[in-house]
Amino acid sequence: MNSSCFGLASSKCFLRRILPGLPNMFCREYSLDVSAELLRTQGFVNGRWVSAASTFPVLDPATGKELVKVSDFGPREARDAVIAAHKAFDSWKCQTAKERSILLRKWFDLVTQHKEDLAKLITAECGKPMRESLGEIAYSASFLEWFSEEARRVYGDIVAPTAKDRKILLLKQPVGVASIITPWNFPSAMITRKVGAALAVGCTVVVKPAEDTPLSALALAELATQAGIPAGVFNVVPCSREKASAVGEVLCTDPLVAKISFTGSTATGKILLKHAAETVKRVSMELGGHAPFIIFDSADVDKAVAGVMASKFRNSGQTCVCSNRFLVQQGIHDLFLEKLGRAMDTELRLGHGSDPTTTQGPLINTRAAEKVEHQIADAVAQGAVVLKGGKRLEGSFMQPTLLSNVTTDMLCMHEETFGPLVPVIKFNKEEEALAIANASAVGLAGYVYTQDISQIWRVAEQLEVGMVGVNEALLSTPEASFGGVKQSGLGREGSKYGVDEYLEVKYMCFGGLAL
Repeated sequence: MNSSCFGLASSKCFLRRILPGLPNMFCREYSLDVSAELLRTQGFVNGRWVSAASTFPVLDPATGKELVKVSDFGPREARDAVIAAHKAFDSWKCQTAKERSILLRKWFDLVTQHKEDLAKLITAECGKPMRESLGEIAYSASFLEWFSEEARRVYGDIVAPTAKDRKILLLKQPVGVASIITPWNFPSAMITRKVGAALAVGCTVVVKPAEDTPLSALALAELATQAGIPAGVFNVVPCSREKASAVGEVLCTDPLVAKISFTGSTATGKILLKHAAETVKRVSMELGGHAPFIIFDSADVDKAVAGVMASKFRNSGQTCVCSNRFLVQQGIHDLFLEKLGRAMDTELRLGHGSDPTTTQGPLINTRAAEKVEHQIADAVAQGAVVLKGGKRLEGSFMQPTLLSNVTTDMLCMHEETFGPLVPVIKFNKEEEALAIANASAVGLAGYVYTQDISQIWRVAEQLEVGMVGVNEALLSTPEASFGGVKQSGLGREGSKYGVDEYLEVKYMCFGGLAL
């Protein structure tokens, strides 16, 4: 299948080599044009910008070219950041909820004010189309706003005692220093969703951003300082892939760290859990997903197609809640494939995220593209039919791909893709779809399209996931809880429950009272 079926908004001349007819206007270079105050390349510890002995490059995933070099922190600098956060905790936890709320609101205002530059950073280091990057910044800011409001709604309890001479009080107190380890696919929002909750209740944090995308974290540190967040409360320790393991070990084993919050792969999460066990730390984790997208005969097919386009191809399929396994009932299967194929032809354009016509940027690196390529090859070898796409382009670009005749034996049905691949399985009965959907070790999100109200309740309750989208493909919002079941993680982020991950409940028995 020729890549021209998706359109191309190219970022450099390698796309001309794929499609020689591309006009010159598409073969231009892209530069990182953001304000100097937000383009930070040092780590941030105790309110100061700190250099390391070495640096590592941050690359544009669309071109493979170096954007900047960033300080490469190691275990010593990570330990310094933990100490700074621990010292700052004593004063930060004593600030009133209103004082912390005001500072978080100022931070929200600044993020919103600088949304264009922050979005450019995401597009540059992550590869997202600019429109999606702007959407992420709005989403990122929304957590600062939400938790600035939740800061003043952390309530304890007064419990009726059995004895007349005492009172029972349950107090909520911040756990202490939190290590925040975040992924590359949402380099801004995954930080604020965690840090907003932590700071709101009085915790201090050390953030280790993904090695591919440190610039967004460092820009947030600059704006936190401008907002008046005190020194040591918010620290950022960037590091290369080579040092990530050692830095992560410090952040998960240091006795001064009380809490770990991690978003990333299930495999890495298990390693961090083992580290945390040594000192019995509080842990919350949002790990891998493998979301089923079930479309029943009664569904509005056009709405289902629109849902697939939104869920699957956002960030080129690189989100934790991306639909991965597409189960379509027999009665509408062929019509669905026809309409989805048409939508892919019409709506998807590959290219550099800075080009306003781009809808599909690159995958984060060549390893990610190789994984998708391998899943496609495995499926085709077992009888799957490529209806759209199917090919890897140069660098880390992948054609959006639609597969039919998919079976449950194929690798793409057992392994999270994290790329623009739509494998479609035909099913007959509801029970069959549920069995396939729940045959996974992970359970983050799931999607159901049907107009049968009874079926909605049956399927939504039986799906073994933490979040269900019913006739809706975009779930995330700060007001709702985010998290999974099985091996998709522990705890919840966002919503009124998000602050609970950073709080301890202390029981105080107030006795000896005069009757």
